[in-house]
Amino acid sequence: MNFTENAWKVFSKSIEDYHIFDNVDTPINNPFEKDSLERILYAKNWIDTVQWHLEDIIRDENIDPTEALALKRRIDNSNQQRTDLVEFIDSWFLEKFKNITPKPHAKINSETPAWAVDRLSILALKVYHMSLEANRESATEEHRLNCQAKLDVLLMQKEDLSTSIDQLLADIENGDVKMKVYKQMKMYNDESLNPILYQKGQQK
Repeated sequence: MNFTENAWKVFSKSIEDYHIFDNVDTPINNPFEKDSLERILYAKNWIDTVQWHLEDIIRDENIDPTEALALKRRIDNSNQQRTDLVEFIDSWFLEKFKNITPKPHAKINSETPAWAVDRLSILALKVYHMSLEANRESATEEHRLNCQAKLDVLLMQKEDLSTSIDQLLADIENGDVKMKVYKQMKMYNDESLNPILYQKGQQK
C-alpha cells in the first residue's frame, strides 16, 4: 500500500468514526499507535471533519449572533490547529528524508507534501458528503444525478491528487526535488501582529 492509499484509508476511518455521533463536541478517540504517521493523519482529518460541520452550523441564517461569534472564534482556533498539524506532518517528512542529498539541479515544488495531504483530507470529506447526496432517498432524481456527476469528478480528482503526492514523495526520495518548508506565520491570531489586537492592548 503506497502513502496516499494508506492516508485515504485513515481519513475515511476518521470521517466514519465522527459520523457515529455526528456531533462537533464529540471527543477524538484516535485508534492508532502513538507517534505513528497514521495517528497524525487521523488527528488531522478529525480537525477537518469537525470544522466542516462547524462551517455548516454557522451558515444557519437563524443562528443567534452570540453563538455565531463563538463559533467563528472556534473556527479560527481550528484553523490554527490545522495549520500547526500540517507543519508537524511536514516536519515528519523532513525527518524521513533528512539523509537524502538533493541532486544539483533538483527542483523545488510550490507545495510541500503536507499541504498536498491537507487537500487530500478535505477531498475525502467532499467525497463522503457528495456520496451521501448522490444516494439521498429524500432528494429528487435530478439532485441525485447532479451529485453523482460531481462525485465522479471528485473521485477523478482523488486519483490525480494521489498520484501527484506519491510522485512528489518519490521525487524527494530520489533527490529530484528539494523539500523546503516555510512556516505559515499566520498573523490574525498573534497579538503582536494583528493591528486590532495590539491596538486594543495599547488602549488599556
